[in-house]
Amino acid sequence: MKSNDSLRTLCLLRALCVPKPQSRKAMPEGPEIRRAADMIAADIVGNKTRKVWFGLAPLKRFEKHLSGTTVTAIDTRGKAMLTRFHNGLSIYSHNQLYGRWYLLKAGESIDTRRQLRLAIHTDSHTALLYSASEIQVLTPEQEANHPFLSRLGPDVLNPATTVAGVMKRLQEPRFRNRRLGRLLADQGFLAGLGNYLRCEILFLAALSPSARPADCDPDRLEELAGLLLQLPRRSYQTRGITNDPDRARQLMARGASFEQARFHLFRRTGLPCYRCGSPIEKISSSGQACYVCPGCQCGN
Repeated sequence: MKSNDSLRTLCLLRALCVPKPQSRKAMPEGPEIRRAADMIAADIVGNKTRKVWFGLAPLKRFEKHLSGTTVTAIDTRGKAMLTRFHNGLSIYSHNQLYGRWYLLKAGESIDTRRQLRLAIHTDSHTALLYSASEIQVLTPEQEANHPFLSRLGPDVLNPATTVAGVMKRLQEPRFRNRRLGRLLADQGFLAGLGNYLRCEILFLAALSPSARPADCDPDRLEELAGLLLQLPRRSYQTRGITNDPDRARQLMARGASFEQARFHLFRRTGLPCYRCGSPIEKISSSGQACYVCPGCQCGN
């Protein structure tokens, strides 16, 4: 039987990180990054680092400051991760398109052609970040003024982010007249949403990517605000399923892969909508492929 450590490693490799470019897996969004942080935190937080190693030359000078100090927390802000240390410093990392985290038991290794960018070694485990180029070491003041972190909107996974707060945000002058397809991709509106979540949310809200919050009546706007929190949180709990959970289970029982079963319409171009039977279409919105049902999302 596999040990809990081995099972945890296998779960992490499946859940997160960023797939290879040719993979059909969806890119990691807030829920995937939060699950990775939770997985790593379970074995790293509260432990003293044996060694912290950076693969980017400008960060080498921080190795001596972070090696031998305790990891106190691993936080996320949308798609960014903050690994915090007892001495007040934090490692900011953003996976972008190619970054990938691995968690290994101490002494284990992996075979990959990826470039190692960060290694955090404790006596029991090692957290490895490959291929990411957005890595920085920050003081509290630098974190507060960080050009990316400081402009983020409320995090969709943060319990303090409420439907009422999102509803109010949708009605603000700076947001209410923007097209939803673009607005939902803007981390300054809400942090943690990405392409698969915006497509699935707009589908469930029966809204076109070209609709604006100003076009929605109060009931529709409240429904949208609820989905903007409900669906990311469901994805976090279900390891990425935004489809109806019972439907997804039935599809996988009939032989569908996890990726084929997890979505209502994302990457299902040409396949029938589960609701109305119309073929799913792929359009462009905010520079990315956006998937829509012409039957369910024909109006505002």
